Amino acid sequence: MSVNFKTLKSFVTAVDARSLSAAAQQLRVAQPALSQHIASLEKHFDQKLLVRSNAGVRPTPAGDQLYRHAQLILSHLDQLENDLASRSRGANTVSGPVSVGLATYSTASALSMPLLKAVRDQYPGINLFINDNFGLVLSEMVMTGRMDMAIIYAGAPMKGVTLEPLLSEELFLIAPAGMSLPGSGEGTIPLRALADIDLLLPSRMHLLRRLIDEAFASAGITPNIRAEIESSETLRQAIEARVGATILPAALAGLGSPGAALTVRKIVEPVIRTTISLCIPNHVPMSEQAKVVLGLLRAQIAQLFAAGLDTGIGAPAKESSSTN
Repeated sequence: MSVNFKTLKSFVTAVDARSLSAAAQQLRVAQPALSQHIASLEKHFDQKLLVRSNAGVRPTPAGDQLYRHAQLILSHLDQLENDLASRSRGANTVSGPVSVGLATYSTASALSMPLLKAVRDQYPGINLFINDNFGLVLSEMVMTGRMDMAIIYAGAPMKGVTLEPLLSEELFLIAPAGMSLPGSGEGTIPLRALADIDLLLPSRMHLLRRLIDEAFASAGITPNIRAEIESSETLRQAIEARVGATILPAALAGLGSPGAALTVRKIVEPVIRTTISLCIPNHVPMSEQAKVVLGLLRAQIAQLFAAGLDTGIGAPAKESSSTN
């Protein structure tokens, strides 16, 4: 036995599970058989692919490279099986799984419910999976074929994916209702006025956090960061509980408890702006069901522009930004 779909599936499952015994249970095979699959791959490539320890298994650098390629190969096989199954059910039937990623905190996250409803009503055979996560996580999943498309914070070119700028989004101070804030500008607040405010921000892994840190550094200010929170729901609840304020897109203020109004002020001097882009693979053919969902997603974005954009949202910015 050398390289085939079964051995690649065994290897990917072992890496995902971080345990040979757990992977064997998922695959419903004996652990010695799974170990034989891994050994055959290591013999074929003449590379050690997994490091085994009491804590489980983890891929070596060569294993990481094989893992990325194996994911693409297996995703192509899954797509082929779905396409052929759809054809056997009839040319007019569109069905199968489709995965869509939406970057945490973005205005685009508001598209999730309309997209779910549109897919349910128009294409009940499609099984839609929506992932709200970091842009770096989502773009990596798109690049490796584990996700069909994503809307992320990104403007600069990225290897392995195609980016289509959709929106320009500004960041706002979002604070508890009635919080005493410095500055006299109605609806705006200069960045320098935030030096003494307790802030709740995303972690440094996030593009928005990097943009915020760069803005404070350029102004010569050290922000008072009380906590780092990645969950938009937890962050909103913390603001409502008056733990602190945040700097994020204004869309966050529209989430959460009804009647729990928040104070929203546009940050100026400088304005902090980023780009939201559609991310699709540039080397993996898109399935028929994914093309259908992409069409629905584009239609919703067009409706967003036609209905009038929310505060701080505009056409894509000309300047590029890195990915979160």
